[in-house]
Amino acid sequence: MDTMFGRRLVGAVLLGSILVAPLGVGDRVAAAPQAGFTPHPAVAWGSNADGRLGDGTTQLRQTPVAVTDLLSVARIDAGTGYGIALLANGALRAWGDNERGPLGDGTRTDHSTPGVVTGLDDVTAVAAGAVHVLALRRDGSVWAWGDNSSGQLGLGVIDPEPQLTPVRVPGLAKVRAVFARDSYSMAMLADGTVLAWGNNSAGVLGNGTFGTDDPNPTPVRGLRGVRTIAAGSGHVLALRRDGTVLSWGANNFGQLGRGTVSQTPSPVPAPVEGLSGVAAIATGLRHSLALRKDGTVRSWGDNSAGELGIGVFGGVRDRPVTVRRLAGARAVAAGFDTSYALSRSDDDVVHTWGRNDTGQLGDGSTTGRALPVTIQTSLDAVSAVAAGNGFALAAG
Repeated sequence: MDTMFGRRLVGAVLLGSILVAPLGVGDRVAAAPQAGFTPHPAVAWGSNADGRLGDGTTQLRQTPVAVTDLLSVARIDAGTGYGIALLANGALRAWGDNERGPLGDGTRTDHSTPGVVTGLDDVTAVAAGAVHVLALRRDGSVWAWGDNSSGQLGLGVIDPEPQLTPVRVPGLAKVRAVFARDSYSMAMLADGTVLAWGNNSAGVLGNGTFGTDDPNPTPVRGLRGVRTIAAGSGHVLALRRDGTVLSWGANNFGQLGRGTVSQTPSPVPAPVEGLSGVAAIATGLRHSLALRKDGTVRSWGDNSAGELGIGVFGGVRDRPVTVRRLAGARAVAAGFDTSYALSRSDDDVVHTWGRNDTGQLGDGSTTGRALPVTIQTSLDAVSAVAAGNGFALAAG
């Protein structure tokens, strides 16, 4: 999907390492799968083009179905048209669209069931961009593969040919967390420094400029006390340890939450207005979400598909507003004009709202929703949600 800023988005969320964190665990953004980990299955719903649901078919699904042969999922994420899962043993499995090589199997062949990502083990976190992937290993090194046409693999070069198997990103060590979205990448170091590289058309690299891509990891300006990052199509949020949120990048739909709408990107972090006590953050195509410690959710940005959850379709909100009919949330996620939340009181359901033309809300229909609806997942306890282009994944 093309946008004015950023060529492609994958609005994805991953428990504990990318965008979603239950209350009180946001600091463990790169935790490895633990000994004694209980195996968890995964489900998927929505568009199944290129086999992105991983169920062995290409059939659209309006309600959740099981991803084939995934029974020990530690983390899950979604690209524009593919899914990737980190297993409890530190290995990776990927499925769906492989035109630019994000499945990491050495080919450009799509597949509708999970396959092995070649040559990687001991992985502790994974981050899916539009058509590229980052993996963080236990030793603090970062590995990348897939599209590199904007330098998003961090290899020091911009290359029109994709990298079909994982390669180590040079110069990165002691990395604590990785983030990827659209055609750019980010890493948080043990000392709290945040590095960014890749496509910078909307100023998402946070280096004070926009329009020039950078294939080398470079520090984001002015970030201190950062707990985690939420990377969107053309904008970024940073959750600070004091519960406040910074934003930068595209603001053409008010997605920076600063009380303005501008066609000119803002390439330096600055505060989101009126937000405090925030526990988790998420970014979608052109909207943003913030989960507060009291379990309420704030939203801002584009509302063309009802993705802000305020009961109406259309318009923009350039400051945070409260999502209606939603209380007691424990995590949030955002996708292509869609929003998701997990519940404190019922851990096998997902609350969904926004665009639903391919069944990506999972409620058995293709009717868009401007208020949250609740779907059953068949999982014992949902721990993570990830959303790509017209589809969603959940693990539990």
